[in-house]
Amino acid sequence: MKFGEQIKSKRYPEWRFHYMDYDYLKSILKERTAKSAYFSDGDEAAFVQALEKELEKVFDFRDVKGGELTRHVQDVEKRVHAHLGDNDVINELQKEIERITLELMELANFTRLNYTGFIKILKKHDKYTAYMLKPMFMVRLNSRPLYLENLDNLILRLSKLYDVIRNGGQREDVSNDAAGSAQNFVRKTTKYWVHPDNVTELKFYIMKHLPILVFDKKKTTPDPAISSVYYDNDDMELYTGRLEKTEGAIALRLRWYGSDEPQEVFVERKTHREDWTGETSVKSRFVLKEKHVNDFLSGAYTLDKSVEKMRDKKSKSDEELEAMMTLSREIQNVVLEKKLKPAVRTFYNRTAFQLPGDARVRISLDTELSMIREDPPRNQGNWRRPDVLCEYPFNNLPSDEIVRFPYAILEVKLQTQMGQEPPKWVQDLVQGHLVEEVPKFSKFIHGCSTLLEHKVTLFPFWLPQMDVDIRKQPAQMVDETAREIEKEKRRPIEEAINRDISVTKRLSKNHKDVTIEMPKEDAEDESDEEKPLLGLSRKHQASSIFSIFTTKRKPVNDQKNGKKIAVPVRVEPKVFFANERTFLSWVQFSIFLGGTASVFLSLPNNPTATFSAYLFISVAVLFALYALFLYQWRAHRIRTRHPGPYDDRVGPVILVIAFLAAMISSFIFHLTTTKP
Repeated sequence: MKFGEQIKSKRYPEWRFHYMDYDYLKSILKERTAKSAYFSDGDEAAFVQALEKELEKVFDFRDVKGGELTRHVQDVEKRVHAHLGDNDVINELQKEIERITLELMELANFTRLNYTGFIKILKKHDKYTAYMLKPMFMVRLNSRPLYLENLDNLILRLSKLYDVIRNGGQREDVSNDAAGSAQNFVRKTTKYWVHPDNVTELKFYIMKHLPILVFDKKKTTPDPAISSVYYDNDDMELYTGRLEKTEGAIALRLRWYGSDEPQEVFVERKTHREDWTGETSVKSRFVLKEKHVNDFLSGAYTLDKSVEKMRDKKSKSDEELEAMMTLSREIQNVVLEKKLKPAVRTFYNRTAFQLPGDARVRISLDTELSMIREDPPRNQGNWRRPDVLCEYPFNNLPSDEIVRFPYAILEVKLQTQMGQEPPKWVQDLVQGHLVEEVPKFSKFIHGCSTLLEHKVTLFPFWLPQMDVDIRKQPAQMVDETAREIEKEKRRPIEEAINRDISVTKRLSKNHKDVTIEMPKEDAEDESDEEKPLLGLSRKHQASSIFSIFTTKRKPVNDQKNGKKIAVPVRVEPKVFFANERTFLSWVQFSIFLGGTASVFLSLPNNPTATFSAYLFISVAVLFALYALFLYQWRAHRIRTRHPGPYDDRVGPVILVIAFLAAMISSFIFHLTTTKP
């Protein structure tokens, strides 16, 4: 779909006169470039004037509508708190909150759609004229950004309103063991990609069921910025271990929160545990003052003094302090022994959703995800790069030192009792059109595989899928009440639009001579507008991340450089037990043959029995050695998560032939040695 048609189909009908007139701006370029081979100064002045007019129209509406929604939210907040307990009034206010939510979501889509339109028309202008307008105009656009500056604040306030209505103004304290003992819980974490077009809608959907979690109660907005510097060595040992999901593989990172210079840094270690071990992967951390980080990593600083101060203040128990000391020593030893250095940095803004004190459903949404190279000499011998601040989109960095991830990352953590299903709204969310599941996605792994490609030999399975458009056909995810309200609002407007379209079609049939022809080279540019965000045709959009699981189950060679792609293989405990059962079956048969041979040896003065015994003992030993080899070979492949195959088509054939040969030889020996 061409963008001119796209903006018409996606716009909010009630606001249709406030969107940029993309077709009008494009027609100016068509008309002027079609009449002459060059774009004159007068043509450029006319186009810039029209562009400024459209930009002001969009700016003005955004400001007016944003102010209107802010005042509307303030009014509803007062009325909700004034009528708590009056169910009739609260129900009406809930419908009003639904309408505000829908309008705020439409306003977010309004700004995104118009921003995309301005970028596209600037690109078209610079391509077909001799003037470069985009760099200068982007400065103008960034000085007064299209996005609503207080959007996050309004989303947080709406989240609180939904929470108040859900709980009648009361907050029930729920402990982490709300539904029973921790041993009876099943914990599951799943990650998803979210297309930027769906981020706002996703936030609104989640906040109807879970409040936005604000860690600092003194602030009115969340603290979203999270930065982490991941460490590895020249052999990318930690990267490989995490990618292959090796038992006990660790990831080491230094993390800080907020967009300011870090004062405190969290030193964290994540340890992977296989499911079959009965243990869960763990994340352990302790805090350091920023001024001590370099000395700690070099081994010149320990936590001894800090721990003693905390012990004197009794701020932590002796067990916690001992665990902190043990963790710090282990991390310090790993850094020194493995010669770990800064590898990549990740930056993102996080919105967390969770009921306070209740960990049964925890959801986080990370946006503006960026990966930055931190390897020497870029870090200048420091624990992090001093030339990179927490200022997205990091325009000061060259393109080969940063990856701006095209999607948001949704992480859903569920903690349910045995046999209990997750909440239905969560199931609807993860099965809907807003998200695309990507099992075991890792920011650290993605950053290393894209920025440090020259150092790695194995790539994550999702890397080849980056060119697939994850957008799906939308499914309606608003409540029935909001749907009916919106349907009634749109009906008269849509009828009017349909009448306008009918008239336009009739006029176009009678006035074909007014049609402006597009130059041929521009037809290619129009075809670009039909392409999805990541460059594949529509017929490929149905492709899913799961397509790679339903085809090849072994490492796939990368045709470009001969490197391999790691396909995740889930190892269940029953796989180990099946290998053991197969081993015991072979051993049981070996014992049977050995026992039979022993009976033959006990027969006195019988050459045939003695000959057969030697044969069968040899075959029994052969069977036992084969069973041991096969068991160890399969166990190694299971532990290393080798995707297979695990069967052996040669060994059993050789053993059967050897067994048959032993029986035939015994029979022939008996015939030749027996006297008639």
